[in-house]
Amino acid sequence: MEATCGAALRLSTLITGLQPNVALVPLNQRGWKEYMTKRCDFRLKSVCTRQRRFDFGLLSHSCNHSHVLESENSYASFDEDWLLKNKAQEVTSYLNGRSIFLVGMMGSGKTTVGRILSEALGYSFTDSDRSVELAMGGTSVAQIFEQCGEGFFRDHESEALRKLSLVPRQIVSTGGGAVVRPINWKYMRQGITVFLDVPLDALARRIAAVGTDSRPLLNFDSGDAYTKAFVGLFTLTKKRSEAYADADVTVSLLDLAANLRLEDVSDITPTVIAIEVLTQIEKFLGGKSGRALRLYP
Repeated sequence: MEATCGAALRLSTLITGLQPNVALVPLNQRGWKEYMTKRCDFRLKSVCTRQRRFDFGLLSHSCNHSHVLESENSYASFDEDWLLKNKAQEVTSYLNGRSIFLVGMMGSGKTTVGRILSEALGYSFTDSDRSVELAMGGTSVAQIFEQCGEGFFRDHESEALRKLSLVPRQIVSTGGGAVVRPINWKYMRQGITVFLDVPLDALARRIAAVGTDSRPLLNFDSGDAYTKAFVGLFTLTKKRSEAYADADVTVSLLDLAANLRLEDVSDITPTVIAIEVLTQIEKFLGGKSGRALRLYP
């Protein structure tokens, strides 16, 4: 133990070459056919050379009705990837090399969304918990908590964030409790901080599905996995909610689900969340004179 502890949307834009009557392809699968029937005009017309304004929560295409309905999965996937790439290109100049620090509760998807963002922006990806583990010779966070205590871990977490704040063009997935120490905000403010706000029920379901063994703050002696996760998360949220609110940008999955007309936040894909992150960052940085790309009709 001693040896271990001593080691260190509504977004709109101008697109050239798109037709005025185009098929709007939604990002989500729910209600696909109903939405396509109501909102799409499938008349094929010659390509217009003028710039056309359209709302971006949906990709505009010329398309045949039956072809779109038969290919809904591939189109939806293409739309998300296309929108992400387009939005990343727009936001890159406003970021000017600044790193993005993702904050939020455990299970909020920081690592998954972070990797998607890093690829889209051409940034490197780093997990601050992993940085601490490497500094401790590969010892897991759960083992560090058990052998050395939370205070020891937090000290090394702060040191990891200090070092990460010195490196530009990174997406940093932070630990859920990184926000509790004011010094950590000093480091994260070197970049843009983004809070992924996920409802407790969704978080508890995600964590229960994989178990709480790797979550030292949720690893209670009794109770089923969901109950342990929910009760633990509820307690932690009360302690951290004000700190999370200090983030530069908040992405609320409840709001995003409502705008996308989804009943469950689990139906939102990580790529759509990544697009929303970039959208909100662009708004925060004042990009495009305040105009923003929207992800929903």
